[in-house]
Amino acid sequence: MEIILKKNVDKLGYANEIVTVKPGYGRNFLIPQGYAVLATASAKKAHEEVMRQKAHKETKVLAEAQELAAKLETVSVSITTKAGENGKIFGSINTVQLAEALKKEGFDIDRKSLTIKNEPIKEVGTFEATANLHKGVTPTFKFEVVAE
Repeated sequence: MEIILKKNVDKLGYANEIVTVKPGYGRNFLIPQGYAVLATASAKKAHEEVMRQKAHKETKVLAEAQELAAKLETVSVSITTKAGENGKIFGSINTVQLAEALKKEGFDIDRKSLTIKNEPIKEVGTFEATANLHKGVTPTFKFEVVAE
């Protein structure tokens, strides 16, 4: 079954892509949730026209994402949290705290596009995270967890 994605779907594709899925997945989940529409002949023609119009805008967005990625790779982010004497954190660090720390540094990145490697973080130290800024633009940056 061919569908046109309206939104980014993890491990399936990005918005405005035509993908093939199993009929049950498309009919019972993607279409009712509003993630996709059925790829009929008329929908494909309308999709092609929309994609033509978006093509020149896409290059500008891609350039902005690459510029942001270059800045993000050079920034040093630190997250302060309560910790015990041996460096163990009370609780854990997740993407919400990381997004807030990035916002303080001047980067407005949604927490849903951030991925922390080796999650959950439950101790003080330096860790890596990736940001999915755009299709094919996923910079990796380091952040530090510091005790208060």
